[in-house]
Amino acid sequence: MKHFLIALLLCLGLSGFSVAQQSAADTPATKEDIQRYMLATHSREMMVKMVDAMVKPMHDMVHQQYLKDKDKLPADFEKRMNKLMDDMFKGFPWDEILASMVPVYQKHFTKSDVDALVAFNSSPTGQKMMNEMPAIMAETMEAMMPLMQKSIEGMNKHLQDEIAAMVKESGTKPGQAAPQTNN
Repeated sequence: MKHFLIALLLCLGLSGFSVAQQSAADTPATKEDIQRYMLATHSREMMVKMVDAMVKPMHDMVHQQYLKDKDKLPADFEKRMNKLMDDMFKGFPWDEILASMVPVYQKHFTKSDVDALVAFNSSPTGQKMMNEMPAIMAETMEAMMPLMQKSIEGMNKHLQDEIAAMVKESGTKPGQAAPQTNN
């Protein structure tokens, strides 16, 4: 009986050790794990490249707005708007933005997840994906911008029509308070 209890305790002890080893890979990612991932993916540089890639479609959108309303806008509208946008992006607090992302990544990824992500992003395919992503984003923005503008124009028209109908229904003029009823 004594040998049976020793064997049972030994088995229980070893099984607990194996469970602990299995879950060690599933421990939550640490701040350092996420920072290692961000370094492997060149996150800061990628953020800047993505913004740079989005700038051209945004400048194109400003140009389209200028062409549409050039009789109402100053001649240097495009230049001023583009400079404003460029300056805003240059002034973004990139380091603080990245730091704010760390707890979010920690919430969603385990240490083993981060290890796998770092391994992938260090691979030739991961490197290619990171190198191509800014161009992919720029081309995607360029392709979807006309669709977004068309949808936004349609939504604006629909909203204006709805507002006009509500104003007509209430019997008030825009900017005028609706008549009060005494109930």
